[in-house]
Amino acid sequence: MKNITLVIPAKNEKESLPQVLNELKKFDYNIMVVLHKSDIETIESIKNYDVKIAFQKNFGYGDALITGIKETNTELFCIFNADGSFKPEEIEIMYKKINYENYDIIFGSRYSKNGVSDDDTFVTLVGNYIFSIIGKLFFRLNINDILYTFVLGKTEMVNQLNLKKKDFRFCVELPIKAKKENMLISEIGCHERARIGGKKKVNAFKDGLLISIEMIKLFFFMKR
Repeated sequence: MKNITLVIPAKNEKESLPQVLNELKKFDYNIMVVLHKSDIETIESIKNYDVKIAFQKNFGYGDALITGIKETNTELFCIFNADGSFKPEEIEIMYKKINYENYDIIFGSRYSKNGVSDDDTFVTLVGNYIFSIIGKLFFRLNINDILYTFVLGKTEMVNQLNLKKKDFRFCVELPIKAKKENMLISEIGCHERARIGGKKKVNAFKDGLLISIEMIKLFFFMKR
């Protein structure tokens, strides 16, 4: 599908990223790896792969995604992690839903019908549940997994959202701002696999606090 670009944030993923790219070879997607130019080991690990590399000027998960989406020149983008936790076969399911049902963004969900996670801990499970409930109650979001950024969306529309958060707060900024702009949002159940490296980059308590503060700001100060 040449109208889709996979945006892959890849900070310190020299072990897992080549395995992910090998798995993606059988699919016809444009691939953009986003990382900082100082991440020499990851860059070196993919030097023989036919992918575009976009360098972020700053640091952070959100900054990598904003950089990648801005540099995407296809109709659709798909956020796809470099750690092996996402299943590429599910992109086609998202594509069919966005294409035939005329949605603007499709979110993957570990907690909706047919969703499952091999990587959740008790802390992340509870945290995701709480933030998703807040999203439903205060922002009327019709998604069950607000922090899972396996996302397929329309590039031009998302670039108009003026996304700014350079860290994991991006995870809530995207759906909340999309809802504010009356974009059509839906989800599919996804299978989150155990990540190849076995380590999460998210600090559950620190990032959870930042996300909580961000949701409060978006609720009280975002223009309606």
